[in-house]
Amino acid sequence: MSDVSKATVTIDAPMSEVSEILKKIADYPSWSTTIKSVTVDESDANGNPVKVRLAVDAGVMKDRPTLSYDWSEAPGKISFSLDDADLMTEMTGVYLVKDNGDDTTDVTYELTVNLSMPVPAMMRKKAEQATIDLALSQLKKRAEG
Repeated sequence: MSDVSKATVTIDAPMSEVSEILKKIADYPSWSTTIKSVTVDESDANGNPVKVRLAVDAGVMKDRPTLSYDWSEAPGKISFSLDDADLMTEMTGVYLVKDNGDDTTDVTYELTVNLSMPVPAMMRKKAEQATIDLALSQLKKRAEG
């Protein structure tokens, strides 16, 4: 497994609102510029998506991953892993969501991606970090309205 890329943002919204945005994966294309489409193939008994197909366009990286989501530690931790993709051999991620007790929420996004083609580690890490930074800034914008 490769090194994990990560970043944290403080969002001026309660944890419950931020967690609800993260839970509604089918809505991601309405606020995330890198996620072009979402199909929820399977949900758990609580209505949480557990098998999701995405169309992702992150600039240099375009793919159609199928992800498995783990909600067992939600709302504080939402994680996902890759089931299948065209180019990616790994896509492991986690959102760590922390209530700051003052109607603000810290969200840490950790991501690891590996591709089936050779890509220099420095370029891969730079793309991961750019993806994380963009995702967090767009999540913040969505949550804060």
